[in-house]
Amino acid sequence: MSESLVERQHVVNDEVRPARTPAGNALTEFVLEVASLGGFFTAAGEALAKRGGQTLARWVILDAIEDRPATVASIARRRGIARQAVQRVADLLERDGLGTYDPNPAHRRAKLLRPTPRGRAVLHAIAVEQKAWADALGAAIGEARLREAGALVSAIGALVSMPDAREPPPKGARSALDGEHV
Repeated sequence: MSESLVERQHVVNDEVRPARTPAGNALTEFVLEVASLGGFFTAAGEALAKRGGQTLARWVILDAIEDRPATVASIARRRGIARQAVQRVADLLERDGLGTYDPNPAHRRAKLLRPTPRGRAVLHAIAVEQKAWADALGAAIGEARLREAGALVSAIGALVSMPDAREPPPKGARSALDGEHV
């Protein structure tokens, strides 16, 4: 065993991932924070929905039809959820008397889902709890900071959703966020 420790550690010391730029590191850290935050929001949503005797999935679908009836397909598109998942939850809402299907004058087969009076009562109960939660958390963070963060997330979302977002931008290209060279 004449190999030194340094020589034997070459496997450990080799880079597993290629080095990113500082901006690439910042984006990666941001993505990880947003993903973690998504988990916290999901847990908070489940807790709020539970106060109305519902799950987050049921609350999301009820909320989508609060102002106007909608087809399962349109709810799925607006919320970015698989149509089959929306259909399953919508059928459960109907079964439990929280939603009902009405004929759709624009389409013979795609019925319109709307909340029943009981569904509206559940939505109201959850909304009261959500208001208290949002008001307290919003005050702790601050309206200006939240609006700034929302604008940044929106701008990043627009860039990420572009068809060529998986391709690195050419050297010297300008950032769509603020005109900086990337």
